[in-house]
Amino acid sequence: MSSQPLVQCLGAGVVFPSGSQTIVALRPTDCRVCERDQIAVVGPSGSGKSTLMHLLSGLQEPSTGSVTWPSIGDLPTLRPGPVGIVFQGPSLLPPLTVTENVALPLQLMGEPHDTATAKALELLALVGVADLAARLPDELSGGQSQRVAIARALVTAPRLILADEPTGQLDRATGDLVVDVLLDCADATGAALVVTTHDPSIAERFEHCWSVVDGVLGMPLRVPAT
Repeated sequence: MSSQPLVQCLGAGVVFPSGSQTIVALRPTDCRVCERDQIAVVGPSGSGKSTLMHLLSGLQEPSTGSVTWPSIGDLPTLRPGPVGIVFQGPSLLPPLTVTENVALPLQLMGEPHDTATAKALELLALVGVADLAARLPDELSGGQSQRVAIARALVTAPRLILADEPTGQLDRATGDLVVDVLLDCADATGAALVVTTHDPSIAERFEHCWSVVDGVLGMPLRVPAT
């Protein structure tokens, strides 16, 4: 196991111009995610949780400080591949079947169609929706769509899984099932998992819990018993 973090923020902050003013989305932040970490990030809407996730994923460049992936590689090599991302809202491509959606990252990486399809079917079975393989996204429920999105995030065997409010648009029972799938898959693959949530009952299921309030990251809220 690498002694280096998968991702590390050093003084990383994000500001956005708004007319003559500047909006501070995330104040300068130091944090790191290491192998097999399971972290919940909590905070109210608009607190900066999603901005933090965008930094960790490489989707957002910091305005100040730096974000690096010491044991993964440089930014251009991150996607698709060692970082898997699950978004809050619908993210499946409507014209593609469930299998085609899950296989797409592999095909973008140059995998042959047959190999990508076989791996996609394996991941759909892992998240419990193999029977939906031939359906289109508009034929799925919210919970089914999120499971498919998780399969797509996992198909490249990522070392880091980032899920931004994956239960935000789901009812409690369905949301709990989606979190079950994320935790089980992280355990099965050895990937680190970071999930943002505003639900304390979900946060309690994670080994570590960070908070973001008014763009300020506080960590940890809870130190696991040893």
